[in-house]
Amino acid sequence: MKPVTAVRIAFAELRARPGRAVLPGVALLVGVACLVASLVLNTAMAQASQEGGERTPDPVALVVAPDRKAGGEPVELDAATRERVAAVAGVARVVSVDRVRADVLLSAGRAGTERAQVDVEPDEAGLRRYAMADGRPPSGAGEVAVDRVTAYQHGLRPGDVLPMADAAGARVDVRISGITLRGGSPERVELVATPALAARLGQPQPRALDVLLAEGAPEDAVRAAVATAAGSGLRVSTAEAVRREQGDDGGLGAALLPFSVLALATAVFVASATFRAVYLQRQQRTALLRCLGANRKPLVIGNLAEALLVGALAGLAGAALGGVAALLLARVFDVTGVSAMLSAVQLRPALLPTPGHLLLGAVVAGGLSVLAAIRPSLAATRVAPLVALRDADSQSAGQALPRGRRVAGVVLVAAAGLTAATGITAGGSMAGVWLLLLSAISAVGGLFGALGPVVVPAIGRLFGAVAGRVGGTQWRLAGVELRRMPHRAAAVAMPLVLASALITFGVTTMDALGASARLDGSRPQADAVVTDSGERPLSDAAVRTVVDQPEVGAAAVLHAVTGGPVGTGRSAWAPVVAGTDPAGLRELLAALGTDAEPGPASGAAPLGAQEALLSEWALNRLDGQVGARVVLPGLPGGDRTVTVAGVLPDGVFGDADVLLADPGLAPASSVLVSWRAGANGADYAARVRLGLADAPTVLVDTVAERGAEIERQLDVLTAVMMVLLGLSVAVAVTGIGTALAISVRERRKELALRRALGVTRAGLLGGVLAEAVLLALVGVVGGGALGFGYAAALTGSAGLFAMSPGVLTPLLCGGLVVVVLAVLTALGPARAAGRIRPAAGLASG
Repeated sequence: MKPVTAVRIAFAELRARPGRAVLPGVALLVGVACLVASLVLNTAMAQASQEGGERTPDPVALVVAPDRKAGGEPVELDAATRERVAAVAGVARVVSVDRVRADVLLSAGRAGTERAQVDVEPDEAGLRRYAMADGRPPSGAGEVAVDRVTAYQHGLRPGDVLPMADAAGARVDVRISGITLRGGSPERVELVATPALAARLGQPQPRALDVLLAEGAPEDAVRAAVATAAGSGLRVSTAEAVRREQGDDGGLGAALLPFSVLALATAVFVASATFRAVYLQRQQRTALLRCLGANRKPLVIGNLAEALLVGALAGLAGAALGGVAALLLARVFDVTGVSAMLSAVQLRPALLPTPGHLLLGAVVAGGLSVLAAIRPSLAATRVAPLVALRDADSQSAGQALPRGRRVAGVVLVAAAGLTAATGITAGGSMAGVWLLLLSAISAVGGLFGALGPVVVPAIGRLFGAVAGRVGGTQWRLAGVELRRMPHRAAAVAMPLVLASALITFGVTTMDALGASARLDGSRPQADAVVTDSGERPLSDAAVRTVVDQPEVGAAAVLHAVTGGPVGTGRSAWAPVVAGTDPAGLRELLAALGTDAEPGPASGAAPLGAQEALLSEWALNRLDGQVGARVVLPGLPGGDRTVTVAGVLPDGVFGDADVLLADPGLAPASSVLVSWRAGANGADYAARVRLGLADAPTVLVDTVAERGAEIERQLDVLTAVMMVLLGLSVAVAVTGIGTALAISVRERRKELALRRALGVTRAGLLGGVLAEAVLLALVGVVGGGALGFGYAAALTGSAGLFAMSPGVLTPLLCGGLVVVVLAVLTALGPARAAGRIRPAAGLASG
């Protein structure tokens, strides 16, 4: 038989039974939809980043900025540099590009831990640097523009009042004039203000100088003159070059692409299993062609040609749905907080595909479809004609697993156990991580690959027996069906096992990291740290409010100042030196249980007037050791030479590098508090904040709030991972629907016989749905067990593993979502089974 004839026969089969022939393309359709959705979202994110990012105004010709790439000590812009540049012939005007840090009082009228970034732009239309999404740019000393992430999270609109704090820490209300297109971030507010308002908020710091040239001035000559006037350490660039750098989105949103590729890989697994089932149903036709003299090669070519066509059509359909999938994914990102983390809230991706997306979908899906069909096609044409005719109706129930496959499965499982044990003994090293990864791959390949036709039906039988006690006969029959087609059940479960294992591994590892952070929080540290968000001095009244509370057991007031530089050039370092009262220090360290003898690992005997406690970092930088004398330059009153009495307890004194017994070193900067036994930290924080109502920038940071913030960040990362890996789960679940669709076609006679024996339509529908639930549970539980086990092995070998009860919540919710999706994909085959009439079904058998 010629290959062309085989292709024509394959296409005829496609026309005769299109429903069965296109089933392998369902998973590829979903996979391509995920791929195109990620590309569309990437485009939308890049466009949002480019439109909302900083843009050098058109009238600007040159930009002067510090050259961070140059060697030597960095040069900062100052008024003298601006004057020199402005004096260059051909320069019409120099505009300083400034930025100031300020406090926004959005946390119940108080400042947050992260200060706002306020970019300053002149109140001139031609010199605006940020585009508006809504409203207008700010003008005067009482208006600001807010980034869109902050506006989205807090429900802010143009015309609303935004409470802020001025340079002295007093509250000042400003009006929101507009919402900028730039994204911002959940933790940091990004504002735009005029120079008049920026001066009220703090001391603006210049980032660059925009140079406007006089009409007719030669740009190259002026640029050379400006570079000479600016001096070394400053870079003079053309505005066009700066705009090109600003227009680069830096690959924002590219993190979505690897997960889409993973979804496509899952689609190949699902499509391969579906092709195998479809070719099994065609065994009689294949056998007849072999009896008529057709050899394997043209039959394989015909199958691959059909697979190419099915894949291309699925790719086109998936690309057409990519825009809708992108819109749904963007809304899911909004709900879960992922979009805020990516600085891209309320994205509006294009719904219609581009020709490039259609071409990409057809090519990718067509190629992957051929790849998925190669092995099933070779296996289908390898069957002898007479054997195929004898087994044309269905594969024999409980077909024995080949001995070689059993041996391979046992070897893989044994290798996985040995490799895992070796990886655990290697600790948290990279070698141990790689060994555990190899072990996981070997375990999946052995348990659910080679031994899948044994393991999957066994798990399904267990679930079926348990569910049968509650659901009755339909559930027991669903478990039997998994044993009837063990190879198909294993092939369908494999992608879901992989996706579930990845999600469980990630969630469990995140929980272990959170547990590690909680353990770190249990180390000796102050129960509350009170400081000003803008490093303003604490007033005596504020200090009294903090320490004069019934919950306070001990307190130490720190008076911090930044010392002079140690070293030169880029290696220069300015230590943070804090002074405190020795008596308060003694009480605090005793309350925290860190009042050991002074030494390199402890830290904490009472200090003398000429003694100091240094952090490990400071000791290394000053080349000191306990008992040695070191010089602290640039302190108020001049340099000081002190004796190192011990090492600062880690994590107790914040960013202080040196601790002196001198409360008069500087004004009070922070207060460290240890509570009495049984004190209510929430009551203490609320009472202090109420007493400091006139000081909204003073922060009360408690241990519980620190832990809650860590938990919130881990929850966001967990949500990100579950949403992105959920793409693979969605593709894997489609395999359940296609497998059941084929199974219903194969069992028409059996289902009709059930109807004839009195089973209702609802009973048949429930039975098919029960099969879907069992398959989903096999994948979720099997993959979950593997993922949990390897997460425990990895984190335990690194000394981090400690599972909290809260880790079960996202896992159980994720498992429930998978089961629901499996039921939804099985509704079509279930309804088809319910529509089978007894007489017609028996006649078709």
